[in-house]
Amino acid sequence: MPPGNVERIAAIEDPFQLLRVATERLNAAQQEVGELSRLRRRVIQELHAQGLSYAQIAKEAGLTRGRIHQIRHTGPAPEGAFLGTGTITLVTPLKREATNARPVVAMEDVTAAKRLEDLARGFDLPVELEHVPLGGEIDINRSNLIVICGPRLSTVMGALYESDPVLEWVKDDVWTLRDSRTGMVYRSGSDSEPPRAVDYAYLGRLGRPDGNGNLLVFTGIHPQGTLGVVQLLQTEIATLWGQVGDKRFSTVVGVEYDPATGEPVKAELAGPLYRHEED
Repeated sequence: MPPGNVERIAAIEDPFQLLRVATERLNAAQQEVGELSRLRRRVIQELHAQGLSYAQIAKEAGLTRGRIHQIRHTGPAPEGAFLGTGTITLVTPLKREATNARPVVAMEDVTAAKRLEDLARGFDLPVELEHVPLGGEIDINRSNLIVICGPRLSTVMGALYESDPVLEWVKDDVWTLRDSRTGMVYRSGSDSEPPRAVDYAYLGRLGRPDGNGNLLVFTGIHPQGTLGVVQLLQTEIATLWGQVGDKRFSTVVGVEYDPATGEPVKAELAGPLYRHEED
């Protein structure tokens, strides 16, 4: 925090306002320190992957080799930036209860959000939770946004998915995902005959409508697919980060699940991982 800010805060006469402002600035400073630590560790990893030794990196950076090693192995992992930087807003949809029309959150969405929140906090990323309200209106022109919602529950999200240059949601007798490049159609096993304990999900980072950034979005054709995406992120986030970084992309995730519990048994990419900048 610049000295001027400290002096300005110290000059606040109301003690309660001083406490509030000081706490807010301290939280912001701690968040900035975390992101700078993540960025520093990421640069060292990238330079080393390009063939530079830690000794060479240390010499050019004006640090000791031991300090470079210490930075390389401490602090938030760089792949956490796949989810975002700073405070993440994680959004799940409200649905209308069948019996009395009350707004409720599906248990699978609660579970998926809790697991993703735990993953984010493991990367030292604060998380705030929100819901897509009934009717589907949501402001997606915000930074560090992750939305777990499909086109059925939100026309806003439906329009966002339509911006994908390769993958599309198709509604005929049931919802499916279609790869316009390969012609492949992904249909949930529960909507097939005979039924199978397999689901598919969309995972992507798409551009905000206002053109000022991106947001991470995912959802299964059915809830089992949503849980499968979270499992994939838990196990393969470093690989995904290495492949797409913080750039726009989309892919279809295939999920095998336990038919008795709905819990994912296996989650993996079912098709190509498309980098949208290459289109």
